[in-house]
Amino acid sequence: MPTCRRKRVVLTEPSDALLHAVQTDPNRHVFYLDQTGEIFETYEAYAARMSFYRLKQFQCEVTGKSGLDYFQAVESERQEARTLHSRFSEPLKPAVLKAVQWQVMGRLDHLVEAVYERFKDRYFPGEKVLVDLSGVKYYARVDKVYPPKYNADPKARDAHMDASSSSALDEDPPHVIGGDLKVPSKDAFANDDPTLYYYWVHLTELERDKSHEKGKSSAKVTDQDKRLVGSLIEVQCGMMGRDRLSFSKSILRRFIRDCVDRDAAVASPWTVKPPIAKRYGVDSIMPEETRQGVEIIKKGEIDKRKKIWEDKEGPPNKKQRKMTAAQEDRAEKREREAHDKAEKQRLAKEEAERIAAEKKKKKPVRYPTEDLDIRIGDKDKKAGMRLTRPLANKACLPFNDIPGAFESFLMTWNFLVVYGQPLHLSVFSLDEFESAIRHTAIDQPCSLLAEIHSTLIYNLRTVSFVRHSAVVSLLKQKEDLELASKPDISFFGISTDQLVTAMADVGNNWERVPLRHAEGREGWEDALVGCLKDHATTSNFPKLQEILTKLLFAPYTASEYADSRAPTPTNGSEPMLNSISSPYERYYSLPPEDRVVILAFMSNLAISSKAVHAHMESCEEQLTALRKEKIEVNRMKKQFQEEMGILQGESKEETPASTNGSGDDIIMQESSELSDASENGSESAPPGKKSTRQKDLRVKAHTIAHSKEREAARAKQASQKQAMAEHRRLDEEVNKLERRLEGIEREFRKLLGAVRVKPLGRDRFYNRIWWFDGMGSASLVGSGGIALYGTGRLFIQGPSEFDLQLLERKAIEDHEDIDVRRKEEEGEEGMLRSSDWAVYSELEEVEAFVSWLNNKGHREFALKAALTKWWAHVTGGIKKRVADINSNAKLPDARRSARKSALGYDLSRDPYMLWTNRRAVNSS
Repeated sequence: MPTCRRKRVVLTEPSDALLHAVQTDPNRHVFYLDQTGEIFETYEAYAARMSFYRLKQFQCEVTGKSGLDYFQAVESERQEARTLHSRFSEPLKPAVLKAVQWQVMGRLDHLVEAVYERFKDRYFPGEKVLVDLSGVKYYARVDKVYPPKYNADPKARDAHMDASSSSALDEDPPHVIGGDLKVPSKDAFANDDPTLYYYWVHLTELERDKSHEKGKSSAKVTDQDKRLVGSLIEVQCGMMGRDRLSFSKSILRRFIRDCVDRDAAVASPWTVKPPIAKRYGVDSIMPEETRQGVEIIKKGEIDKRKKIWEDKEGPPNKKQRKMTAAQEDRAEKREREAHDKAEKQRLAKEEAERIAAEKKKKKPVRYPTEDLDIRIGDKDKKAGMRLTRPLANKACLPFNDIPGAFESFLMTWNFLVVYGQPLHLSVFSLDEFESAIRHTAIDQPCSLLAEIHSTLIYNLRTVSFVRHSAVVSLLKQKEDLELASKPDISFFGISTDQLVTAMADVGNNWERVPLRHAEGREGWEDALVGCLKDHATTSNFPKLQEILTKLLFAPYTASEYADSRAPTPTNGSEPMLNSISSPYERYYSLPPEDRVVILAFMSNLAISSKAVHAHMESCEEQLTALRKEKIEVNRMKKQFQEEMGILQGESKEETPASTNGSGDDIIMQESSELSDASENGSESAPPGKKSTRQKDLRVKAHTIAHSKEREAARAKQASQKQAMAEHRRLDEEVNKLERRLEGIEREFRKLLGAVRVKPLGRDRFYNRIWWFDGMGSASLVGSGGIALYGTGRLFIQGPSEFDLQLLERKAIEDHEDIDVRRKEEEGEEGMLRSSDWAVYSELEEVEAFVSWLNNKGHREFALKAALTKWWAHVTGGIKKRVADINSNAKLPDARRSARKSALGYDLSRDPYMLWTNRRAVNSS
């Protein structure tokens, strides 16, 4: 239970008047606090209690986290309790709870220490343990426990080897004496020594290799060690151990603290909470013997404290006389004064706490914070911040009018592009994929459709299947309908029996048919039907019967419609079918949504194939290598930048020194010294010769000084040139490293997209923003640095069901209508449900969306940072797609051909028809 100022929060009990009103006035209006179950008579009492719960002064009793409100503390305790109970060994729980029941110990730590010492070497049936066999560790499960009486009798243990469980031993539960804390530790180990127990354990798997951890070396695992997995062996406690995450002193302390309670009275025993005791079969009624022992301990503790108090206060003075009336008045006066003083201090303390709470409320908010707590103010409006999110387009998304169809379409395209390498499939854009799905010209086969279906068929040959599973499923469905007295299901006038008969001779050898790339994958339509026959059922593929009917039967001809015996179609869009046809002739008449359903089903099956799994493992290894390389590149970049900073600092120090005139001082000093020397050396010379000689010496001194200055300048200039050259070299190295970091980021995105696909982020209302370019086998940059794209768009998906629950909870906490706010900031048409999708296709729309995001919120801050990081590639892909659409729109008028389709232009020149599979493998 959460604590407030180190005291547990006690819930408010309903008043006597409310309890009486349950019988007399059941329709009386009250105020109910749903989170705690408390009931209040007045709104003032309800609001005061809610305000108290909202104060950030509560502490989680389990984790010790402080600064939480009451509801956050409760949620933290629940989360920790769930984690704790899932980790703690289930077979160990009843034994530990029975051991701590009715124990009298002052501190919880002492109780935990005692329990840990008793149970660290004692194991129970069903426990998951670690077994060490000659340095090789295995995960194992305890199957049987043999008490010490079997220690010297191996034959007796072997006699029970075939028993289904340890209960077959017809023995009491193990460790009864050793697990009883009332028995002294010395006696418990003497009468129930844990080292004398034997255990039969099942080895389930080898422990994962931890040699990468610091200070650990891995033991060499041989084939013999691997063959031991799954075997049943006999061990003792010295060879066994528990996982530290499931059994340690800290985990044990949290478990006991969560499951037991104790009264505040002196020497009160620890008791297991009634619901937990009932669940684990712990006796909740204290035995009389135990009760008497607790009373004796309690009496002794009280007497001990009484004696200490008497020794501290001292015995009463026998000479003390009875107080007079005046003395009693003075004593009462002092008592009243002390009471008034204490009351004033209490009031002052409450006032100080109130002022501190108000100051805390007025404390400025630290950004970024929870997005929904942020409101756009007048200052932001004046600064030009957008109030409403730009409307994303739903209508331009393909198949978006059919629930779930666009999501399946997008998922299938992403799977085919991301795993293009193991599927041997070249990259194609989402627009090309849509055009291929809509292709209906049977006289001009679509290479993209043939390659996609063929590579999935090849992949599904490696996935296990049940022969004729579709036929069996359809016949079982018919039998179930007959038993329920319901008519058989038929589509377009074709019954189940007719469909099963038509399926008999189609695609039977689909797993051996060579669909060669050089031959245009001829026969892939029949192989597709064969694949569906062996992989699909009515449960995993609900549209199985309808789609197979469309693939195997052709509609009535005009003459047959004219015949009176031919049934007339009930719906103009769904003509009646009658004649058996081939999948090659019928596939191109399939509606696009049915093609999407088929490809989505095959993609879901292909995920489990060996080729895809091997590719994912390879991507994980490459991601690890890229992480290491990124660390090394960043280290080198930092080193080069530090060297550049040192060079730049030296150049700044040398620049002022060159302009302080020191060279002139040297010249003047040298010339004056030479002049003095010349004068001293020529005192006896004649006056005329003396002046001429002095002039020559002065000129010579100037010449020498200038030459020295020029040499110093040349040396300095050379060093500056060398420093500049080194600075340029380091700058080039830094640029190379930055370009490599950009390449690493792109490679990282490609590899990570093959392992898991994540959205760029979420906005304030938990709408998910997706950008699918540059993942898996696709690239963001082509040769020559041109931008590449897969979708060339930014998709937005509505919040998930879990996120919608978070929104509702936030609305309840803040007493706010979230739907009203969403209408204001998203627009009524822009509100998306969990299954809704929309898209931003134009650069202006994306820029407007980014300007709507608020950096002050956690989610939108992260989303804006991600968009900024990839902005050049996002905008480059959008521009390239728009340019391609505009150029392709001119193709019908610009490119004339003698061979034209019904639309008025050559269909074979469309981009999706020009696509070729450069990764195709011709082998069958």
